[in-house]
Amino acid sequence: MSTNIYVGNLAFSTNNADLEALFAEHGEVTRAQVITDRDTGRSRGFGFVEMASSDEANTAIRSLNGRNVDGRDLKVNQAKERS
Repeated sequence: MSTNIYVGNLAFSTNNADLEALFAEHGEVTRAQVITDRDTGRSRGFGFVEMASSDEANTAIRSLNGRNVDGRDLKVNQAKERS
């Protein structure tokens, strides 16, 4: 079962490939998406990563939460389900 991870405080230059590469160090990434503004197409500074296993996802969360990437301290945690 895949695990969905929230990634906040991304640099605005970060793209989907960058996000996937960052998490791929910790396991199999099934999807990586930087959320963009619907009108401007600019990054909104956060995204979501889906990982194949919850063990890999937990390792990635522990390793990357608070890590400085492109001058920004990432906020990484398990994504909450939309209500």
